[in-house]
Amino acid sequence: MSKETKEKKKKKLALHWKILMGMGFGILFSLLLLSTSWGSSMTTIKAGGVDHPISNAELFVRNWIKPFGNMFINALKLIAVPLILGSLIKGVSDLKDISKLSKMGIRTILTYLATTIIAVSIGLLIVNIVQPGKTITQETRDNLIENYSGEADKRISSAAEQKESGPLRALEDLIPDNIFSAASDNGNMLQVIVFAIFFGVGLILIPIDKSGPVKAFFDGFNEVILKLIDLIMLVAPIGVFALMAGLVVESPSQDLFVALLWYAISVVIGLLLMILIYILLVWVFTKRSPKFFINGISPAQLLAFSTSSSAATLPVTMERVEEHLGVNEEVTSFVLPIGATINMDGTSLYQAVAAIFIAQAFGMDLDLYAQLGIIVTATLASIGSAAVPGAGMVMLVIVLAQAGIPEAGLALIFAIDRPLDMLRTTVNVTGDAAVSMLIAKSVGKLGDPKVKDWDDNYQKEAV
Repeated sequence: MSKETKEKKKKKLALHWKILMGMGFGILFSLLLLSTSWGSSMTTIKAGGVDHPISNAELFVRNWIKPFGNMFINALKLIAVPLILGSLIKGVSDLKDISKLSKMGIRTILTYLATTIIAVSIGLLIVNIVQPGKTITQETRDNLIENYSGEADKRISSAAEQKESGPLRALEDLIPDNIFSAASDNGNMLQVIVFAIFFGVGLILIPIDKSGPVKAFFDGFNEVILKLIDLIMLVAPIGVFALMAGLVVESPSQDLFVALLWYAISVVIGLLLMILIYILLVWVFTKRSPKFFINGISPAQLLAFSTSSSAATLPVTMERVEEHLGVNEEVTSFVLPIGATINMDGTSLYQAVAAIFIAQAFGMDLDLYAQLGIIVTATLASIGSAAVPGAGMVMLVIVLAQAGIPEAGLALIFAIDRPLDMLRTTVNVTGDAAVSMLIAKSVGKLGDPKVKDWDDNYQKEAV
């Protein structure tokens, strides 16, 4: 690569700034659109056979802007499962020793479990200090329950189906009966992970002359997927613009945000504290500065915020952690897919705050025993939360039921769940990156960043 080409690449605007600009322009565009006559003029659309009034501004964004955001999310989800299969099979088979796999696996699970317990404890501490539920008047509570009871009933029925399952259902669901069926649904990521680990172990156990061609295939397959991530990220600012524009025009009224302000503040404070803890852990145990960590992972954080999906963000998280944080591929391919599925620190913190908030709104005082039960249930529920938007709300029903809190209270928090879901997904992704650095350091696999560009290996033919 020539000196001139290198200098041009250095002058490029960093990806996280491009994504931030896309977010900002998306919000500004929607606010300007809502301030025009389109924002005040109404029309009706049919949904489920029922007429729903919406503004012309929302209709325009829904029909002509938001689809580009959905296409961007779909593109990321498209490569999530191939990425897990390729990287995990390659990573496990490269270990060459099953004892290394078990060592890394135990450390990963224990570290994820520890951070989740910390997250739930922080949530309980903050909500007990702020006591946001006591700011909700009975009239506001009744209005929220009336307006969002339909959405709450859907989540309650979904949770009821899960509670009816046997005690070993979670273990039973780990083993897919059809890998192609499991791979076709991002909600079945754990099944794909189990298959990939099993396949990788099989490659370790057969002769090298037999496993070599298969490993070479997955090496090349993995490189192709990583390059596809680079190509998809070229349109990230446009995708984020469309997603944020859709979010703003579809947001509920400001009155509901004001009524739930202290609840939102409690969740946000807890999530920010959790990010500070991640930064501190990385700084203390890996000696990498907070600036290094945030600069490396920020594009993945911004995508997590925009998409509210750990699964959709996983390809970008893996690329950033490996290329920009210096974590060896053996670690990223094992730790991050598992983290995207079972490490939901932001979700578990939110569940703790939401459960106590709802209890306070109903005038209930939970004793220490009940709150310890919330720690256990929220920790286990976060593991079961699918890495897709809104899954944490279903698991919250189980947390409420365990603590004896009215499940109908779920309707109290629906109005602002979407923006908080965006924030807690950001924390989930940040936690995955931090834990991968800790595990890499503990096994001697943390090195210097090796940044690649989308066209590093592309040579245009001379005319």
